[in-house]
Amino acid sequence: MDPHDFTLVAAVLGVSALLGMVAVQLRQPLIVAFIGVGILAGPTGTGWVAADGTVELLARLGIAVLLFLVGLRLDLHLVRTTGPVALATGLGQVLFTSVFGFLIALALGMDAVTALYVAVALTFSSTIIIVKLLSDKRELEQLHGRIAVGFLIVQDIVVVLVMIALTAFGQRAGGTGGGMALEVALVLGKGLGLLAGIALLMRYVLPPLLHHIARSQELLVLFGVAYAVAVAALSEWLGFSSEVGAFLAGVSLASTPYRDALGARLVSLRDFLLLFFFLELGARLEFDEAGSQLVDALVFSVFVLVGNPLIVVLIMAAMRYPVRVGFLAGLTVAQISEFSLILAALGYGLGHIDAGAVSLITVVGLVTIGGSTYLILYSHQLYRRLERWLTRLDRTAGHQVRAGREEPEVDVILYGLGRFGGPLADRLSGSGHRVLAVDFDPHRVKRNQREGVTAVFGSAEDVHFLENLPLARARCVISTIPLTDTSRALLHGLRHHGYRGYVALTAHTPRTAEQLRTAGADLVIEPFDAAASEVAESVEELLRR
Repeated sequence: MDPHDFTLVAAVLGVSALLGMVAVQLRQPLIVAFIGVGILAGPTGTGWVAADGTVELLARLGIAVLLFLVGLRLDLHLVRTTGPVALATGLGQVLFTSVFGFLIALALGMDAVTALYVAVALTFSSTIIIVKLLSDKRELEQLHGRIAVGFLIVQDIVVVLVMIALTAFGQRAGGTGGGMALEVALVLGKGLGLLAGIALLMRYVLPPLLHHIARSQELLVLFGVAYAVAVAALSEWLGFSSEVGAFLAGVSLASTPYRDALGARLVSLRDFLLLFFFLELGARLEFDEAGSQLVDALVFSVFVLVGNPLIVVLIMAAMRYPVRVGFLAGLTVAQISEFSLILAALGYGLGHIDAGAVSLITVVGLVTIGGSTYLILYSHQLYRRLERWLTRLDRTAGHQVRAGREEPEVDVILYGLGRFGGPLADRLSGSGHRVLAVDFDPHRVKRNQREGVTAVFGSAEDVHFLENLPLARARCVISTIPLTDTSRALLHGLRHHGYRGYVALTAHTPRTAEQLRTAGADLVIEPFDAAASEVAESVEELLRR
């Protein structure tokens, strides 16, 4: 590398860090800042970066590491635990967006191939961005968070299958008759051979090899990158894309006990190398047709920001999930993902679409990623503003168990059957107390088989639902939901209905606990503090031995 090139790389990294700080202050994902740096440093801007050479190589390595980590963390168990809703919403949203996106693209004058690429690119949402935002809001373990991650995994699987189909058959579309059949058979044979080879590695080679390699954490990281790139190169040599090979490499290590350690150590490398992918993408953008594409980009952005969440809300409402849960989960698909940009780059490399289509998809990505970030950050405030219209879609009324009509004998009404509420219900019922548990996850309600615990479907925020509960016979109402607004709404609703028993609410921080005590809770449960005290006593007992 010429010393001047090294200086330019240093300048680009410096600008990336500065714009990254601005993005963080604006609460935007770094993807937006990195693409902006690519535009600034590319031919449209300063001309520092060209979409070839070293930057392209680093960009391809970044994509390989990204797909390797996606495969490494592919948790099919999560899809199973979230039930049919993950498959229904994941596949339903992909089908809806693809079909209507294709029709919109045709209506805007695009040819069929470009319209297909644009439509498919609009279907995928960013797992990385969504998981980060939900984690920051501490909503990853809530029902809408688990459902969102479940259908995002479904989308990840779909996008890999799409890339396999494109790279396998994209360059062979000209074949006809027997030649085409032979090509298809050859592709299938190569694919099965690749899968068989990886299966043999998973069974006989990787477990003992990783056992020795894992003794050195540095060597484990090096092996992970080398293995991902090697399988990616093999996949490309066989006629598939390198992305498919990297994904399969990750899947082959997903069942090993070292996947978490390997994944955690590769996240920083992934983020750094992806910088160059977005730099290259920004450098490729062409704004010669910016004026003519502005209307198209706006139409597609509105379609993604409004249409994608709406279809998720409708599907989940049809499955009798609370409309609030569907709305919060639906907002997570109100953007297109880095996979959409990778798909566009793949189509451009195969010669299926031109640079203008890539630019259009990228601009839609910038708009929707930026817009959806704020939608997710302020999702609860947005729901309160739209609640009067959204509740018309709610179909949970007929699904709720009307506890009041059956007039069960109840000592305790417990909200939440999750990781904390479930064991609490077991302890209370084991002590002889009759428990009526309320949960807004229909699968938890259906699976409840606890003796002495009756489970009904309902929400703590639904004050009207309190009319169906035997409040006059319950001596105590307990909420294990650690959300301040939800706890206050429940406390207000109980007062409104004249409840005279004890109220126990849950808080995860001392500040929230003090707020709930001030609001009038008889008992504030602090599970982390209680657990720490119990563990400390156990440790003290061990030390006294």
